[in-house]
Amino acid sequence: MPATDVPPYNEMLLPVLEAVAELGGSASINEIVEAVVRREGLSDVQLGVLHKGGPETEIGYRLAWARTYLKAMGLLTNSTRGVWAVTDQGTALLANSSLDGGQQRRERVRDIWLAHLAQLRRERRTGPETTDGAPDAGGSASCRPDGPTDEPGWKEQLLELLMDIRPDAFERLAQRLLREADFDSVNVTGRSGDGGIDGLGVYRLGLVSFPVFFQCKRYRGSVGPGAVRDFRGAMAGRGDKGLLITTGSFTTDAKKEATRDGPSPVDLIDGDRLCDLLRRYDLGVRTTTRTVEDITVDTGFFSEI
Repeated sequence: MPATDVPPYNEMLLPVLEAVAELGGSASINEIVEAVVRREGLSDVQLGVLHKGGPETEIGYRLAWARTYLKAMGLLTNSTRGVWAVTDQGTALLANSSLDGGQQRRERVRDIWLAHLAQLRRERRTGPETTDGAPDAGGSASCRPDGPTDEPGWKEQLLELLMDIRPDAFERLAQRLLREADFDSVNVTGRSGDGGIDGLGVYRLGLVSFPVFFQCKRYRGSVGPGAVRDFRGAMAGRGDKGLLITTGSFTTDAKKEATRDGPSPVDLIDGDRLCDLLRRYDLGVRTTTRTVEDITVDTGFFSEI
């Protein structure tokens, strides 16, 4: 499926805003993506379309731009921990435009969006807005996906690097990550005959601890439910807690399979969350805080001197 079959980011503005409101007024990025996918009825085929060949998905890329623009429009805000929340302005828009089956909402969001684009063009003298999901909005950090706290394309760059390293290096990286996340006795066991299990660690939670098997899958695109079932099968008789780590994304069916009643649950870490974890624990990702000075001329000072 070509990327043109994925809804452009500007058509996702209202669904993203409504999804965050539906989730109680605040939500993580993964919660937003899942809610929008459910609300809009996006298919696994659409979710599997890669942005410029991957490893990031096209829908993830466009939803990132939707969040960014909603923030610039004053309808959403985000914390440094990646939690997005509806602003008072966003709440007012949703409350005051609830008639006509949502038509007023769509028109109001569209008007705010167009006004914001016009302002961007005046300030940055950029070209016309594209409709393929990627805004042509100049080089300002305020117009990068997910706001000024993210360097442009750092996750995509990181995932490409992870795809290029040796398989055993990726396993060692997972081992280091789990150790940083309070796992003990983390061992890489990946070898032929292990049934797809790459390692085992012991997670300590207060006074209790339990073993967790993990599997690392470097993958471009979406990982389906079959991978979850295969990993669970490899764990059978050896443990009841698993962690599946991938550079790609998980389909809706894979997420359902991981948490369905009956078999042992499997926790999932997709490429986006993997990047966030590597950033949190400073593993190959360095965050630099920049200070911006606002300078105001005090006219009263000069009138009284």
